[in-house]
Amino acid sequence: MGGLANAAPAGDVDPLIVGGTTTTTEAHPWTVAVFHSNREHCGGTLIAPNKVLTAAHCTDGDPASRFSVVAGRTDMRTTKGVVARVTKYWQHPGFRSVEQGDDVAVLTLDRNLEHKTLPLVTSADTGLYRAGTVTTTLGWGDIRPGGPSSPVLRKVDVPLTSDANCKAAYSEYNATSMVCAGLPEGGKDSCQGDSGGPLVTAGKLVGVVSWGEGCAQAGKPGVYARVISYLDLIKQQLR
Repeated sequence: MGGLANAAPAGDVDPLIVGGTTTTTEAHPWTVAVFHSNREHCGGTLIAPNKVLTAAHCTDGDPASRFSVVAGRTDMRTTKGVVARVTKYWQHPGFRSVEQGDDVAVLTLDRNLEHKTLPLVTSADTGLYRAGTVTTTLGWGDIRPGGPSSPVLRKVDVPLTSDANCKAAYSEYNATSMVCAGLPEGGKDSCQGDSGGPLVTAGKLVGVVSWGEGCAQAGKPGVYARVISYLDLIKQQLR
């Protein structure tokens, strides 16, 4: 995302975790890295043994054969963990650009992974999207705007922003398909390289790192795909 893992400067892809702390895939086994042409590309979340939810701007219509997923690798400088090939993927048919929303995709893997999956938010969980709710986002993205990406998984806690404040920050903001998170003063965010990664609260997946302006800027929260708005479509991919 522009912030987190969002399409960095409005429109570009890939954010990072700014202002966070290191963590492990043992603590967050459902957090995976999505590779494109054997290079780290985006984040993702294991939502079924062979299904990964990520951002549509990460797949962007490229052939499935170019993608793979790495699970259980806290430090990307190592070869630990499991590598699975992507056999096919579903990309939201309405996706055109991150600012227009529908930034979700589901990857199908060539095997079932034994790592713990993360439950999706449910239709009864609208309260989890209340402004001020503390959420956690994770990734291997940049650790400062324009800076190096992190070889080690990082996480940062950020409160959800009100729809009004997010609309004030971004005219393109759509409360139906998006949700914002970040501190008013900035300093904590996802960033380039975090795109597609999870936004989690109460042990459930509520968002997917999508876009933002810069990373961790004051008054410019990170923008995430609002998972609750896509539940039916996502669940269709799990059948």
